[in-house]
Amino acid sequence: MRAAHILAAAAWVGGSIFYLAVALPALRNGGSPPGVAGQIAALFKRVVNICMGVLLLSGAYLTFDRLTTTSLGWPYLVVLVLKITAALTLFVLAIYLGQSNIRRLAKRTTRLSKAAPQLMLVLGILVFLLGALLNTLFEATIAPK
Repeated sequence: MRAAHILAAAAWVGGSIFYLAVALPALRNGGSPPGVAGQIAALFKRVVNICMGVLLLSGAYLTFDRLTTTSLGWPYLVVLVLKITAALTLFVLAIYLGQSNIRRLAKRTTRLSKAAPQLMLVLGILVFLLGALLNTLFEATIAPK
């Protein structure tokens, strides 16, 4: 379950890096037909939707598993709440950005629409870092003393 969670997160965050750093600049500079950009966006949206489903299911399972395994303490719970909040914000932004009338790159007019892809990437990296911190806190809790 943990592997599915990590793979889904890596696919989404890694895909976002590729999308922002490679695909969008190439599409803008290469003068490609609008249909190609739309197809790339639609396919990436499908990947993100699958990743969101896997992350929600595996995240709920992993949270329940960890919280029922041992007494984890306040630091773990605070970091967990921060991670869940950042992840849910990321999901909301993905759903917002994935709406067909907002997704059109040439017609983005709101500040949020323009900043959302970069904000999503930052949140995705933050969620990864918080996950690593949670793992460290968990291992410290179960380590023999």
